[in-house]
Amino acid sequence: MSVTVRPLEIGGVKLANNLVLAPMAGISDSPFRRMCLKGGAGLVCAEMVSACAVKYENAKTRRMLFLAPDEHPCSVQIFGSDRDSIRAAVSAAEENGADILDINAGCPVKKVIKSGSGSALMRDPVLFAAVVSAAVENARIPVTVKFRTALREGELLGPQFATIAQDCGAAAVTVHARPASSFHEGPVDFAGLEATCRAVSIPVIGNGGIHNAQDARRMFDCGVSGIMIGRGAVGDPFIFKNLGASLNGAEPCAPSPRERLACFLDLLSMSVEHYGERMAIVRARKVAGYWIRGFEGASGIRAEFVRLDSLCAAKNLFLPFLASL
Repeated sequence: MSVTVRPLEIGGVKLANNLVLAPMAGISDSPFRRMCLKGGAGLVCAEMVSACAVKYENAKTRRMLFLAPDEHPCSVQIFGSDRDSIRAAVSAAEENGADILDINAGCPVKKVIKSGSGSALMRDPVLFAAVVSAAVENARIPVTVKFRTALREGELLGPQFATIAQDCGAAAVTVHARPASSFHEGPVDFAGLEATCRAVSIPVIGNGGIHNAQDARRMFDCGVSGIMIGRGAVGDPFIFKNLGASLNGAEPCAPSPRERLACFLDLLSMSVEHYGERMAIVRARKVAGYWIRGFEGASGIRAEFVRLDSLCAAKNLFLPFLASL
């Protein structure tokens, strides 16, 4: 099957291409989203926020809804299970300039499931439909839904929930092609993803285990309209441009180690401007290893970085190393 990266439209929102940055907790923040847009993403998704926390005016959650002028198109993802909370979150997302509102119905994390949200919605088709309908009825922007092919290995729920989402007015669905019980590991359920694509006429975006052009081709062969990249973009926001080049038959131009490290320093500076110095450095500890993987002495450098708490100290650590590359 011929695979091409092409423009994609979701509920009237026109994207430059069909390559999407996944919403990742603690990672897909405003600085990283802006960097991935520059790296060729057609759409970026913000890390998920609690609809209930938005309803009760939680300050930290409200700050997570912030969108910079140069990070569009952007989808804001929420999780929740009651109509009032969904309505409040939809309103707040629109006020902050979201282009698309996404409902998380696939997260397997225990604290999310306990709230009746995330993948817990896949246990109850009636509640799932009520949540999607509440969002669609109150939104002026397109609503999408992200869920799993199944809750447990050996079952298939994707087609059923894609059909429900479509019938409730969702403009597109994103399918993480693994059961919720597998979290982010294990084989990708390509057969389940293909069955889900056949079940609906709205765009289906495939997600799960995409790190290179071969992974992307296998997912496009299932009939998806686009692909969503998560961990593959951490440490390499250029993956979108390079995948696009590979899939369209052009020669990709992967960033050199020097370019990757320079990009990480740029991201640190953007994060300091966004969060303030100490919080920015602390947040970067979670992802530093992705940016320097494959470097000689990377484990020692990362161990030293996680003890730092200022941009100046980080530059003093990385700039001599950068000069040696």
